[in-house]
Amino acid sequence: MNKNAPLGLRVNWRKRMSVRSKHDLVLEIILIIVAAICLLPIYYLLNTTFRTPNEVLASPLGLPKQIDFSGYVNAWKVMNYPNVFKNNLIIAVTSVGGVIFLSSMAAYAFARRSGKAYQLLFVTILVGVIMPYQVATIQLFRVLKDFHLIDSLWGVILVEIAIAVPFNVFLIKNFVNGVPIQLEESAYIDGAGVWKTYWRITFPLLKPVIATLTVLDSLSVWNDFFIPLLLLQSRAKGVILLEVYRNVGEFQTEWTSFFPMMVLGVAPLLVLYLIMQRFIIEGISTGAVKG
Repeated sequence: MNKNAPLGLRVNWRKRMSVRSKHDLVLEIILIIVAAICLLPIYYLLNTTFRTPNEVLASPLGLPKQIDFSGYVNAWKVMNYPNVFKNNLIIAVTSVGGVIFLSSMAAYAFARRSGKAYQLLFVTILVGVIMPYQVATIQLFRVLKDFHLIDSLWGVILVEIAIAVPFNVFLIKNFVNGVPIQLEESAYIDGAGVWKTYWRITFPLLKPVIATLTVLDSLSVWNDFFIPLLLLQSRAKGVILLEVYRNVGEFQTEWTSFFPMMVLGVAPLLVLYLIMQRFIIEGISTGAVKG
């Protein structure tokens, strides 16, 4: 506020700033309370993993008297964590790679072609976004059984790819529309074909949306419980969530062993998110202005 301004104007300005400061303070207090409520389950989860059952029963929210890693050691052994982690990693990497590969090429074709056949096929693919795949569970199981893909990691991978492709195509197509077609025309003039033009020119410009979808698809595949439960029958082919589910008792659950299993299952996704968060934010901010 200018010191040469009239006294009344300066007083009103100070009053408004005082009222705004009080509103900001109240808002900050409310946000702190909401954040504390949201963080309470996470605190309880992590805190319980380092405590003995007796300590948890005596004081559910208390701090551990001595940090105990026996819960993680027991969970590692009971789950056969190296094996289930390997299965999860194979399914996630192969599924996400296949989804990005197929979806990006399909989205490119739909964005650059305007024929009625392409439009009809695009609408047909979008049905997969609207209709939940669970309605065709019986038919899906029969088809995979006929192809001998039951109790096979490849069966899970193919289903995960089929589930994720429609939404990925829909999202990537909008980003392809934002890539200047003049860049591709310049590549054509220089002698590049469609395949080389796409992978050398267009695909690198889709990095924000590709990174965002990579994380979202990884979360979806890694945390998927229904498809592995439906298709994987032997423990040698099991995944992390199936092992966690198998250790839930019918009448009682040992939470000090159950919670470390959950942490071991979530930890790889947390690492992936921390690595990719810059690209996720860039993809969301870019997508906000895409037509």
